[in-house]
Amino acid sequence: MFDPAAYRLTAEQADIIGRARQLGQSVLAGRAATWDREASFPTENYKDLHRAGLLGISVPKTLGGLGAGYQTYALAAAEIGRYCGATALTWNMHVCSTLWSGPLADDLDMEDGVRAEHERRRAIHYKRIVENGAIYSQPFSEGGAAAAGGVAFGTEAKPVDGGWLVSGKKIFASLAGHADYYGVLCTEVSEGEKASRRNTLYLAIPAQTKGVSVVGDWDPLGMRGTVSRTLLFKDVFVEQDAALMPRGVYFQAALRWPHMFMTLSPTYMGLAQAAYDFTLKYLRGEVPGMPPVKRRMYPTKQIAVAQMQIKLEQIKGIWFQAVTEARANPTKEQVLRAYAAQYSVMEGANELAALAIRTCGGQSMLKTLPLERIYRDSRCGSLMLPWTAELCLDRIGREALYEPGETDE
Repeated sequence: MFDPAAYRLTAEQADIIGRARQLGQSVLAGRAATWDREASFPTENYKDLHRAGLLGISVPKTLGGLGAGYQTYALAAAEIGRYCGATALTWNMHVCSTLWSGPLADDLDMEDGVRAEHERRRAIHYKRIVENGAIYSQPFSEGGAAAAGGVAFGTEAKPVDGGWLVSGKKIFASLAGHADYYGVLCTEVSEGEKASRRNTLYLAIPAQTKGVSVVGDWDPLGMRGTVSRTLLFKDVFVEQDAALMPRGVYFQAALRWPHMFMTLSPTYMGLAQAAYDFTLKYLRGEVPGMPPVKRRMYPTKQIAVAQMQIKLEQIKGIWFQAVTEARANPTKEQVLRAYAAQYSVMEGANELAALAIRTCGGQSMLKTLPLERIYRDSRCGSLMLPWTAELCLDRIGREALYEPGETDE
């Protein structure tokens, strides 16, 4: 998807991204239909991701990982999404536990003692991932404004001796019932205090802890293999070493590292590429398992492919620029571009899939072929918090026209 020379990638980056692409092509693509049909979690894929070292893609090299930063991870995730959207989306939830607590946290302000304690704690989490293949998730949504950053999370953590008691609910919790640890965003609230976003904690709760339960069914339109059921927490004791970030650091990150909320987009960048890839193979008569009938000679097909190529390059261009600019304290222009990139990918992937279906015709809607699944999976992207398509439009318009603190009064 991203030629190393054209996109100025290092040899190390190309190797990591190539590792993801090879796994996607050789293993993940062939299984994707099963996870979708059964709405079952891609457990076997995670074993392969572990063997390939990709569960620890953003774990520092000194702790046994690949040491990938934001841009490298995003490009690798796009390659995974190209072959299995559900695997890429759930893998993102896992990787964020290391990306946020690793390279991202390293950019933020901490006192020396706090940073040393953070490094000790995250080494515990990273060892589980690298050595044992532990899977982390990142349940975020609660059905209100918290996931969009408007209010404090309703899931609360009450301080007690040695840790916290956590109670609350997370909906659309990807990997529910299949992760080993749930990286829960919750609000620390002491007796008599009012909930505040400043007191957000990021805690890794072991899945088998007393008081943790998974409820509800999972039979959605797309991204069926994510198994995003509802998580309940009732007076769950969580020890202090479970913290993936120190007190106050998540709130600082949300303000100073906004690109942290773009990590869902690589999956949909991959799906956009997949829709285009399928169309070329179909029109050239090169889809495995189908008769080698060529349809590329028709002018209407050629024009449609040209339109898809233009759309794809537009999406890739703005998205690559945005993920390359990801850092602490970005400029206003960079933040607006991040919103625009998110919107372009999440909406554009489904637009490309829809054009691919119209171009390829009736057979493309068969469940024996991947395009029907790509279309359904890609439709889900613009709905995903914290940066839904609607929120991106709202923020671009408002933040372009107003400076911080500026009003019309």
